[in-house]
Amino acid sequence: MAENLPLVDLRTYTIALRKMPEFLDVFDRLAMPVQLRHLRPPIGVFVSAHGALNQIIHLWEYESLADLERRAAARDKDPEWPAYLQASAHLITAQQNQLIRRSALKSLL
Repeated sequence: MAENLPLVDLRTYTIALRKMPEFLDVFDRLAMPVQLRHLRPPIGVFVSAHGALNQIIHLWEYESLADLERRAAARDKDPEWPAYLQASAHLITAQQNQLIRRSALKSLL
């Protein structure tokens, strides 16, 4: 049953100290338009408020690993994607991503 549930790419980026406003501007202006052309809209985009600070967390849903890889390859080939990579390079200090699935608990389906 779990294999039929969507795959979620949970991405956490740690942003340089006091650079979150700049990163959010770059992400919104340069990354999101490209990503929305190739990916589905994100499940959500969040910034940390307590605990580990200076983090932005976003979740993207895919049908499968093959769907993720196909969409990511298309995004990476988009001629506008390098502008985001260049503009954000000095702002991101770490990146972590996990591939997760929703729980198959019947009460949550």
